[in-house]
Amino acid sequence: MLFKFSHYTRSLVVLPISACIAFACIPQIVSAEQTIIVIGDSLSSGYGLRSESSWVTLLQDRMIEEGYGYEIVNASVPGDTSSGGLARLPTLLENYSPAIVIIELGGNDGLLGHSVELLRDNLSAMLSLIQAKGVMPILTGIQIPPNYGNAYASRFAFTYPELSQEFSVPLVEFLMQGVALNPDLMQSDGIHPNESGNRVMMEHVWTVLVEFL
Repeated sequence: MLFKFSHYTRSLVVLPISACIAFACIPQIVSAEQTIIVIGDSLSSGYGLRSESSWVTLLQDRMIEEGYGYEIVNASVPGDTSSGGLARLPTLLENYSPAIVIIELGGNDGLLGHSVELLRDNLSAMLSLIQAKGVMPILTGIQIPPNYGNAYASRFAFTYPELSQEFSVPLVEFLMQGVALNPDLMQSDGIHPNESGNRVMMEHVWTVLVEFL
């Protein structure tokens, strides 16, 4: 799912696996002096919410309020995995020539039981591609419930700070910090944050991002 604020909207796709084919998910080329791409899954697409309530839209609103001249392209696809993000990334970089790319991926890898090694390899490849273009990546940490096994959940969570250190990139330590276990901030499915939860996630991202605007 792709949003170019505020001209493009599209209906959401249901989890858990995206049926989006790489070439069908490529946005049209747009002209923008300073662009930020958010490449993520349903946590960033605004799943179950009005589009204006997603943390990505709220982040765009915050930058406008603060006077920062960036346009956000939301290239988030519900159900997407790190493999899907890696497949879509080269064309996104070519089409948009962004200044910053925010990566929010991995949750569906965990839900589908993909290996931590595969997640790490895909995120590493994405970071390498972004940095090779002279673009700054920002990584958002994702965690999964311990019912997938404490060892797996721990290795999964540590992947993000390890990659942040290895590639010297900024890290939002845990996108859903203070949200994931708070029923007041979650939708009834227990997986996706509600509007209030998205506001908290936006603040987590803003705190890291603003240092580089």
